[in-house]
Amino acid sequence: MLKQRLQQKLLQKLSPQQIQMIKLLEIPAIQLEQRIKKELEENPVLEEGADEGPLGDEEEIKEEQTNDQLEEFSLEDYIQDDDIPSYRLNAQNYSSDEKREEIPFSMGNSFHEQLKSQLGLRNLTEEQEILAEYILGNIDDDGYLRREMEAIADDLAFSAGLEVSYEALHEVLMIIQEFDPAGVGARNLQECLLLQIARKNLEDPVIKLARTILKNNFEEFTNKHYDKIIQRLNIAEEELKIALDEILRLNPKPGGAMGDSQNKSFHHIVPDFILEESEGNLQLYLNSNNVPELRLSRTYSDMFESYNANKSSASKDEKDAITFVKQKLDSARWFIDAIRQRQNTMLLTMNAILAYQKDYFYEGDETRMRPMILKDIADMTGLDISTISRVVNSKYIQTHFGIYALKYFFSEGMQTDSGEEVSTREIKKILQDCIDGEEKRKPLTDDRLSTILNEKGYQIARRTVAKYREQLGLPVARLRKEL
Repeated sequence: MLKQRLQQKLLQKLSPQQIQMIKLLEIPAIQLEQRIKKELEENPVLEEGADEGPLGDEEEIKEEQTNDQLEEFSLEDYIQDDDIPSYRLNAQNYSSDEKREEIPFSMGNSFHEQLKSQLGLRNLTEEQEILAEYILGNIDDDGYLRREMEAIADDLAFSAGLEVSYEALHEVLMIIQEFDPAGVGARNLQECLLLQIARKNLEDPVIKLARTILKNNFEEFTNKHYDKIIQRLNIAEEELKIALDEILRLNPKPGGAMGDSQNKSFHHIVPDFILEESEGNLQLYLNSNNVPELRLSRTYSDMFESYNANKSSASKDEKDAITFVKQKLDSARWFIDAIRQRQNTMLLTMNAILAYQKDYFYEGDETRMRPMILKDIADMTGLDISTISRVVNSKYIQTHFGIYALKYFFSEGMQTDSGEEVSTREIKKILQDCIDGEEKRKPLTDDRLSTILNEKGYQIARRTVAKYREQLGLPVARLRKEL
């Protein structure tokens, strides 16, 4: 049964400017340039270029408006605002070193294109060429063929209507495994290493022993059960060490040996902030070198001035045109203001991080890093935690000791025996130093590492040590053992 009723609701809605500000705050510098170029293409009122005159007084745009308010700005705002204040005129918005040219990189043939070019050098039948191209298409970027032959044969039967035997596929695979780089087309790590060792001089006793280890004692080799290998092959420890050195020279990822400029793992980083040290002082800049300056078009300001002088005699078409222009002017002003707010928010947040981790940024020593969470920076800046999270996400800073993601400076904390609060990153640094300095013939176990940290005043359980070790990408003691 349908009923009519009145209901009052209290809702919170974001204004278009707030939504635009949030979206711009999330993107890093390299995407901001693309976003500005897109806005320049879509909005004819927005122009790229420096201001032509002195800086005028800026007006704050009210975020909340009554429903009956028809205009965001008065007509006089558009007429007088022929010189839009630039968000880049602030000296803190760019580095003192204006000439920061990026090094271009060349685009060569991809890994798979290089494999296909080698295919043309072989004398193959028409059917073998089809099979070879299909197998090459299933080889991953590391150079491995991880699909089963039966699955490839089924795909050929369904997609190409080609019935092929396992023997025919295997014969073509053997041809592909002769391609460069050595090891390409292998179905597992053991086969990959064996393909590489087979291209060396097998008459050499060291190479011969290395091949025997890979072929017959691969499981013991990967688990570093060296005592078992010595016992089974009846060799001396020094012989084993020389053979292992030869194996370790092999490439477990042959696909990476051929430069693939289109590899998905390639990640070009453009820092959002630049931190410089000068005479004992830290100077923070926004990296705005690739961000164009924006202003409103003088042509549209003149159009409004002309309309204001002849408002009473304007035709309907002229009024419609002016309405369209006004919408574009509003959009342009919102966009410029959103970028200005973005950069002010980013500078405010980064300056707070800089003040909080001041001792670390002077020296770059991880042990000087204080425990810090998003709430700490939110309290310092007066911004919401979600805003701090958006600023930190996917942003980088270039310092005098390297380029780091902003997330790197955030870490949890714990208390020492003396009651001092330290960062978990400091503990990880001590853990890394202990492992780097251990005797490789008898690496430190997690229990022993826990004891060492406890002796230094860090009360950490063995399972916590194991967690930090895994986060550092370090294997267990048995796998760190060396002869």
